[in-house]
Amino acid sequence: MYRSRNLRFAGVFMIGLALVLAAAYISLTNGTFDIGIRDVVQTLLRIHPQPEHDLVIFEFRLPRIVIALLVGAGLGLAGAVIQSITRNGLADPGILGINSGAGAAMVIFLFFYQGQIRGDGWLSILAMPLFGLAGGLIAAMLIYMFSWKNGRLEPQRLLLTGIAIGSGLSAISLYLTLKMNPGDFEMAAVWNMGSIYNASWKYIISMLPWLLLLAPLIVWKSYMLDLFQLDEDSVISVGIASEKEKALLLLCSIGIVSACVSVSGGIGFVGLMAPHIARSLVGQTHRHMLPVCGIVGALMVMLADYIGRTAFAPSELPVGVVIALLGVPYFIFLLYRAKGRGIA
Repeated sequence: MYRSRNLRFAGVFMIGLALVLAAAYISLTNGTFDIGIRDVVQTLLRIHPQPEHDLVIFEFRLPRIVIALLVGAGLGLAGAVIQSITRNGLADPGILGINSGAGAAMVIFLFFYQGQIRGDGWLSILAMPLFGLAGGLIAAMLIYMFSWKNGRLEPQRLLLTGIAIGSGLSAISLYLTLKMNPGDFEMAAVWNMGSIYNASWKYIISMLPWLLLLAPLIVWKSYMLDLFQLDEDSVISVGIASEKEKALLLLCSIGIVSACVSVSGGIGFVGLMAPHIARSLVGQTHRHMLPVCGIVGALMVMLADYIGRTAFAPSELPVGVVIALLGVPYFIFLLYRAKGRGIA
């Protein structure tokens, strides 16, 4: 049985990688300006490069593909951690208020520096992602502080506190957004809906270190996530410092979500859907489930970005809106299924 599970995981993982590569190929070659695969290969390998192909591939499409892949993988991974810690299959990274915290920080920045963040310099490009990252971490720390009770992190208290603080931060964002000038209002509105239309290599550099540092740590601690599915007393009885491990894994997921939200805005439902799909494919073991969560999340965001970019061209639909169109019915389905089992 153990070998069959490993073979199943290997098969799903390889198929997932093939689908991600196929999605990248479709996004790279199709759009308002179609490019053949031969031209793509020649451009990437610097064989007879042409300026128009360089512009489309290196400045527009490739950064979007990379950010979609990183953001989707990060949100999927973080969603699996949060659902495991809270023991709630309906939990989502956005429910902890990270999206709202990052969005509020960016809106505050835009409000006080209206019209002053344009340009191509490092400072102007990285200012918003860094503010979003700080806002997400501050919101998460507030939620964590209010969720601590009797020396323990209460999972249900964590969810309820996250909803309350997230709603308050969203209200602040909306109030400040309405007082902005038209240009910054449009930017803030699109960003809050979840969009990677403004992708650049500088945004990738700003978030990549967080994923490279925190994602391997989460995978290394995957056995802890398996133990958290037991009741609290059973976890403690085997000598595990439950609250310490929960805090570490939660902080890792917060860091990943904040980094993702800081460059893509509030993309919801990826962290909800990816873990459920991964469990149905490879089972409950987190050592297998976490990598598949990353692949499923990456594939979701990449396909959503392609659909949003091409379905209504020359207009563009934000990634968050495309995923929400699928995520809301899926959430209702999960809620109905949980109610049928007597869980909710």
